[in-house]
Amino acid sequence: MKGVLVKDLYIAGNNILVTIVSLIVLGFGLSFLLETSALLVLAPVASTTAAFISITSDAASKWNKNVITMPVSRSQIIGEKFLFYILLAIMGMITAFVPCIVLIFFGADVTPYSLCLYGSIGISATLLAGGISLPCAYLFDPEKSQIVFMMSFMASTGMIVGLVLLTNFVFPVKEHILLAFQIVLIISVIWFFLSYRIAVKVYQKRDIT
Repeated sequence: MKGVLVKDLYIAGNNILVTIVSLIVLGFGLSFLLETSALLVLAPVASTTAAFISITSDAASKWNKNVITMPVSRSQIIGEKFLFYILLAIMGMITAFVPCIVLIFFGADVTPYSLCLYGSIGISATLLAGGISLPCAYLFDPEKSQIVFMMSFMASTGMIVGLVLLTNFVFPVKEHILLAFQIVLIISVIWFFLSYRIAVKVYQKRDIT
């Protein structure tokens, strides 16, 4: 599985570099308009597009037919894609922290609270979207899965809103905003893990030949 992961990182290298540079520039640009911490919402979402591109490119290049002949199981192949997705999200978050930390030294209003809040929202949206798009990438053809990928981020936004509204029945969200989104984050992690299990079952039954 390590070799497959290295392959994806190597192929996505240029895209990752462009994304990192763009996020850093965007972070400094946002500092003049919005709270810089808001970049943490966008960063993991933007950085994970390389994972979906790797799946569709594998299908287009017939890589799927080659990889199943290697000494890796189908569950490991799927696990690598999900791990790749998480690594990209982490890279995006780390990149987003760069302008935030730099701007702190210039008196920007960046607090640990805002970093935790926007970070929780960003990771939650990323995991919820990935939980939708990654299994569908193996269930549908590349064209349909691309549509699902684009719609998954809109769906993740709706899911977050719905989870927050449900949480409001338990305790007032306005008085405990950070706690509410931390609960959403935990649910997103569980959702992503269940999505992995579903993707494994779908891929194991799929006829690659």
